[in-house]
Amino acid sequence: MARAAVKMPDDFLERISRLNNRFDDIVPRVLEKGAEPVIQKAKTNLATRIGQGTKEPSQATGELIASLETTKPIQDAKGDWNLRVGIPTTKDSKGVSNALKAAVLEYGKSGQQPKPWLKPTKSATRKVCAEAMEKALDKEIQKL
Repeated sequence: MARAAVKMPDDFLERISRLNNRFDDIVPRVLEKGAEPVIQKAKTNLATRIGQGTKEPSQATGELIASLETTKPIQDAKGDWNLRVGIPTTKDSKGVSNALKAAVLEYGKSGQQPKPWLKPTKSATRKVCAEAMEKALDKEIQKL
């Protein structure tokens, strides 16, 4: 799965630590809210890159864009929470891996120039993602 990592600000982590025993219930919802702007921007970037600069008309079916998804928030062995946004290793209707198609678009191949869509998504949504998570966290804290 293609993925991008975003580090959370320290003040944000401090506010999360104040939640004590409710932490494990609230953090997954906060991460999901932060992933929403990333998914929207990734779909936009991916749609603009597909078929761009080709000699022949695009034969895109939309299956690659439709396969873009987030995983469920999970806690790793270190105690860190993770949520991945990207293309899973599922296959399209023709049997071609969606992750392979996404990687070829991102990094290129012999005879095909790279058309980055994931890296620009990461850099463009870093602040928006953090703001969305902060707003979601504030709402969750107000509920307590």
